[in-house]
Amino acid sequence: MELTPAELTVLGLVIERPQHGYDLEQVIEQRGIRQWTDIGFSSIYYLLTKLEQRGLLHVPEAPAAAKSRRVFHATTEGRRVAARNALAFVAEARPVPHPLLVGVANLSLLSTQQYAQALRTRLAQLEARIAAVRAAQQAQATLPLAAREVFSYSLSLMDAERQWLATRVQVPHDQEDRRQD
Repeated sequence: MELTPAELTVLGLVIERPQHGYDLEQVIEQRGIRQWTDIGFSSIYYLLTKLEQRGLLHVPEAPAAAKSRRVFHATTEGRRVAARNALAFVAEARPVPHPLLVGVANLSLLSTQQYAQALRTRLAQLEARIAAVRAAQQAQATLPLAAREVFSYSLSLMDAERQWLATRVQVPHDQEDRRQD
């Protein structure tokens, strides 16, 4: 059974510690998880329900109270499926669609000045994201190994992009064949 990145993230957090939807939202926010995966606040309960229906999560002694107070636990099958999917996500180099590459592939539509300004804008936004992720990382007293690795990898990717952008902000003159607006 294949999981989406959002499903695996939620399942993994429940495996880490049984919790209800509000707890998950707090962990997602504190760890800056939305920087690297697409989990909206409103989708947390949807994902929990979906994982429960698939037998990967269960709620022992489910109270009659609101859904938000149902504490989810991983099943044995949930742990097995999560481990298998996590291994695949780590081991397999899958292509990841990147909007930056789509924009760069269409440079002929931009002037040199537009491209240079777009790079400068992106660099400024990236600097702000790096600062936000570092702040989120430093705000955590202790983190499990998985969270430390996510922060490390995310920051490494952003640092690499920042280095690339810093060298490209000065757009070379070999792009004179592009349309000048």
